[in-house]
Amino acid sequence: MGVINVTQIGGAFYGGVMRRPPAVVTVAGSDPSGGAGLQADLKTIGALGGYGMAVVTALTAQNTHGVDAVHAVPADFVAAQFDSLVTDVRIDAVKTGMLASAAVTDVVCEFVRSGLSRGTCVVVDPVMVSTSGHRLMAPDALDAMRRLVGCASIVTPNLAEAAALLGEAEAGDERAMVTQGRRLLDLGVGAVLMKGGHLAGDPVDVLISADTVERFAQQRVATRNTHGTGCALSAALATMHPQLGSWSQAVAAAKTWLTEALRQADRLEIGAGAGPVHHLHRWW
Repeated sequence: MGVINVTQIGGAFYGGVMRRPPAVVTVAGSDPSGGAGLQADLKTIGALGGYGMAVVTALTAQNTHGVDAVHAVPADFVAAQFDSLVTDVRIDAVKTGMLASAAVTDVVCEFVRSGLSRGTCVVVDPVMVSTSGHRLMAPDALDAMRRLVGCASIVTPNLAEAAALLGEAEAGDERAMVTQGRRLLDLGVGAVLMKGGHLAGDPVDVLISADTVERFAQQRVATRNTHGTGCALSAALATMHPQLGSWSQAVAAAKTWLTEALRQADRLEIGAGAGPVHHLHRWW
């Protein structure tokens, strides 16, 4: 795998695939501290040359120490947001994050199935529990999440999320990650990016499709400011795939950008807990 020069993305050059900024919709909850959720997604999309739009699924009260409260948006109002978008604007990619309830997840699933143009890439980040341990999805929404995964172009679970989707114990090594990734393909998803950051040592993510397994290794960055890394990675994938045309290239570009965002995170000095990554490190 050659190195993707992320500094070329987001201007006149789009990897020979797209000649205009991709229009990317994030379907996620709000984080008032700006480190995760739709605020982080919109920063990521803009930083990587996309035009970001948002469908709000939940409001949270949270900061760098954790989540204090969650207020879910009614499912019919989530549907209304989708309806307003598709009657007017083009959508090149969608990424989902916190969906909070089974009803909202089913609305998103129906939108993905029938409301998008053929070929629109759909990135599902199966957010269930925050880094601080706060549950972000109702327990009865797991089956709805499995249905949504089956409609996705790619799903990006961490080890706990993959285990929950499969009803199995968490993978304890890279081989088990690949095995579980292949089982997730049986849900109907086009590709799986298994995130191995919770294992010891330098983080390794594995991209798995029907005919390929590709390993992406990075040196672990020494910082406590990792809030919202999963949101940023999935938003980056949704922005990069329309520009580069393959999941392999999109993953390489997204991880290169995110690693530098982690390296630059300590410069921000936001909050006293686990702060955000520096989404806009290329610009300031």
